[in-house]
Amino acid sequence: MNFEGKKVLVCGMARSGVSAAQCLYELGARVTISDSKAEEKLAEALQPLEGMDIRRCLGDQAQPADLESYDLAVTSPGIPMQAPILRAVQAAGVPLIGELELGAQVSRAPLYAVTGTNGKTTTTTLIGEIFRNLGKTTYVVGNIGYPFTACALRCGEEDVAVAEVSSFQLETISTFHPHIAVMCNITEDHLNRHGTMEEYIRVKERIFENMGQGDYAVLNLDDPIVRGMAERIPCAPAFFSRRQEVETGAYLEGEEVVFSLNGHKKRVLRADEIRIPGEHNLENALAATALAMLAGVPAPVVRHTLKTFPGVEHRIETVRTVEGVTYINDSKGTNVDASIRAVRAMKAPTVLLAGGYDKHTDFLPLAREILASKIHTVVVLGDTAEQIERALRAVGFESILHAKTFEEAVLLARSCAREGENVLLSPACASFDMFQDYEERGRVFKEIVSRL
Repeated sequence: MNFEGKKVLVCGMARSGVSAAQCLYELGARVTISDSKAEEKLAEALQPLEGMDIRRCLGDQAQPADLESYDLAVTSPGIPMQAPILRAVQAAGVPLIGELELGAQVSRAPLYAVTGTNGKTTTTTLIGEIFRNLGKTTYVVGNIGYPFTACALRCGEEDVAVAEVSSFQLETISTFHPHIAVMCNITEDHLNRHGTMEEYIRVKERIFENMGQGDYAVLNLDDPIVRGMAERIPCAPAFFSRRQEVETGAYLEGEEVVFSLNGHKKRVLRADEIRIPGEHNLENALAATALAMLAGVPAPVVRHTLKTFPGVEHRIETVRTVEGVTYINDSKGTNVDASIRAVRAMKAPTVLLAGGYDKHTDFLPLAREILASKIHTVVVLGDTAEQIERALRAVGFESILHAKTFEEAVLLARSCAREGENVLLSPACASFDMFQDYEERGRVFKEIVSRL
């Protein structure tokens, strides 16, 4: 689409909305921004738009009176489709896309994408590092915290764009077309937005809908829901697996990571040479290996990256050791399955901090895992504290403490942990009851620990 002179409404003034407005303005569009918050509450967020001829519809005036006259609306992923402004846009017949879709339309770089419930951020970051080590100018964008539109105008044909894609972003794609896309896994998440698992899976699967001949969908063969997608995708399937050999993709053979293309094998490295620990990170490494080598990256570049990549912030991140107790930041554990993976990674007795924003998920699987793990005490907090406590008591786990504030939770955990033990923040919930996002929650945790 040629955006020159087009009248475009941008909905939601968080990072992605502000970035989309900037991008559209530079493309010559006539931009209007919309947000239900009043202008004084958005003052800091809107600073990047100062000096630009952009119309502002904010607070009580969030819906433009001339909505039918707009050529396009662009929405931030955090706005649900049922929000009044998006319902009004659709009722007015204005085409609606998301910020990620806009970035993909503007960018000229080959696009690779990663989605799934857990492992997205680590896998996306790892793939980005592989391409950087290949010598490519690489933009790692999307749900990882850096809007695609922030760099889309700079993304050239010789560069690479790697996008972490959420289900929220996939609701509003239209032409989004990766050359290779990874589906890490599917477990229960975001049911407060999508309603049912069937709808959540349908939205996730949209990542493949515009792909075709010459493209690859990299699927987790060990996940039955993801494995079943191979029957429906419009492009060639590839797989990654810790448990069995695959014809095309990456798998574990004995103690070695192997890449196979139509049955022709290349040995990449031993599994114990991968720097990031844990079985879940082995899966992430296999997924990244499959995508990178399908994209033509030589095995030595992949091997070097897997040996040196240290992991990502807020994902089972060791913060510091105080009086013999190691504090671990897994604020990225925003759902039950992610926290189960963190609990399994604990090799020493551990105090767990859990709880947060309610996404309408079942905590019993986490409770069962805790009962069988190294966790000896759980400090619960936030909107879901009582739900988590009920699940723990239902399986017979009784060592539970309640905290009213986040800092109190950390201090309670400290009082329960002994030398040689861990304190693990892995909330199994989103952060919106207390924080702007999981990153802020992780930063605050690290700040509190730094003061101990």
